[in-house]
Amino acid sequence: MPEPYALVSDLPLDEAAVRRAVESDASGAVVVFHGIVRDHDGGRSVRSLDYRAHPDAERFLADCVRRITEETGLAVAAAHRVGDLRIGDVALVAAAGAGHRAEAFDACERLVELIKREVPIWKRQHFDDGVSEWVGL
Repeated sequence: MPEPYALVSDLPLDEAAVRRAVESDASGAVVVFHGIVRDHDGGRSVRSLDYRAHPDAERFLADCVRRITEETGLAVAAAHRVGDLRIGDVALVAAAGAGHRAEAFDACERLVELIKREVPIWKRQHFDDGVSEWVGL
């Protein structure tokens, strides 16, 4: 099995690289998910976010990619951004390639949910009122 495409970076994410990692001649469907920094949470206006990662976060991300690949038999890939992000920035790109769309959608959703649960990356939200709070600690 090839090494999974799993990247944690403080640079803008390369969506095309994530997509290429799951495409093949057998792919009738490629689903790509973008997790984007939004301007609100829980009824409060968000100014920006910062993501901090455990030093082994990329290894945890690769483990998630491997697990979903093993469970589904499909090609999946993911990249997560860390550092200071603004509204509209892409924080996560996840992708799945499959023969049919339902399989690709399911695998991509499973990957995103597993990443949220398992990868030690933490988000601090900065609100317009000057307050900030950590999410998911």
